[in-house]
Amino acid sequence: MGVATAPSGPTAESVRTGPDRVHWLRAARETADDLATDAVAREQAGKTPFDEVSRLREAGLFTLLVPAEAGGGGADWPTAYAVVREISAADGAIGQLLGCHYFLSWSARFLTEFTPAARAERPSVADQLCWGGGFARQELPLTLARKADGYVLDGRQSYATGLLVADRLAVRAERVDTGEPFAVVVDPAHHGVRIDGDTDTFGQRLAAGGSVEFDAVPVSADNVVGSLSVDEDVLSPSAALTSPVGRLLSVQILLGMAEGVLAEAREYSRAGHSPWHPAWPVGSPQDPQVLAVYGELIVLARSASALTEQAVEAVHGGLARGEDLSYDEYAEISVLVTMAEAAASRAAQESTARVLDIVGARSASSRLGFDRFWRNARTHTLYEPVAHRLRDVGDHFLNGAHPPFVLPV
Repeated sequence: MGVATAPSGPTAESVRTGPDRVHWLRAARETADDLATDAVAREQAGKTPFDEVSRLREAGLFTLLVPAEAGGGGADWPTAYAVVREISAADGAIGQLLGCHYFLSWSARFLTEFTPAARAERPSVADQLCWGGGFARQELPLTLARKADGYVLDGRQSYATGLLVADRLAVRAERVDTGEPFAVVVDPAHHGVRIDGDTDTFGQRLAAGGSVEFDAVPVSADNVVGSLSVDEDVLSPSAALTSPVGRLLSVQILLGMAEGVLAEAREYSRAGHSPWHPAWPVGSPQDPQVLAVYGELIVLARSASALTEQAVEAVHGGLARGEDLSYDEYAEISVLVTMAEAAASRAAQESTARVLDIVGARSASSRLGFDRFWRNARTHTLYEPVAHRLRDVGDHFLNGAHPPFVLPV
């Protein structure tokens, strides 16, 4: 088809002193197992996930991407992606919360020089801070006005992940004088910041989403961490990788949901009855129709997973290229991530919906909690639709067009 593979060039990483990938995957698996034990009850209660954030913090997962020499975990993006996927299989909302934290807390390294980025990381490591917010474009943008000693932030962001539990907010705001968009870091405890838990979604209810209003909030120059302009004179190919890096987190969340619901349905089918309702038998595990549906869903999930692994390799290679990355190489990477998004979206929606048919009328029981997978996946895909992005894939394949710079919601 002529679409991207990983860009050629060096992929060797500098020597790390932090824990290895095996350690982080073990920590993620243990945390996911812990979250899975009460996932149904927690999701139905819909409380602000302070306890879940504590579980992530205790596992050390918040500082996974911070360089080891700065006191963090020293892990790479492929490891972070695997961790988010593992958590999402147990609880898609908490996977979204963690993925958002990784994207926002690390964004300074894509968008600014090392020294300001390192300054921002120090308190994050020391206090295991949780980051929330988002850089997606809004119809009514936040505004950033220049003042003698810095800037003033005003406006309202209607939805952002993690707001209700965040220790730091990272948001998109436009300069009043130039219209250029910037990434801005704000302490939510600052006077003039008002957070509302007014997002009444039917899924991803534990992602701590809400709206935030900024009323003349002072922002220092150091906390305006970088431009989000799509102008190629401003946005280098390496900085543009912010888009596929963030969107690939969404892919991992969706794949985790698909794998989580299939694993839970398999245990239900093998048991032959509901652990909550022993008198409710399930269909025979040898039922040809049941086997065919499972087979089809596994093919969808594994196909999306294989495409995602190609995208992860491409993004990792692009990050290793650094300033040597070209715009054409960036476009290839972005298109491959878009294809992974489309495949993961379909796998998650099909799996979470059709598993209900496999289980049958018993899946309507709130005690079983199968509906949470469908509600979470559907909510996530509504916020991160991919249908229009398929046009970008076609335009790139047919006309060689570069896809637009799009940040995840």
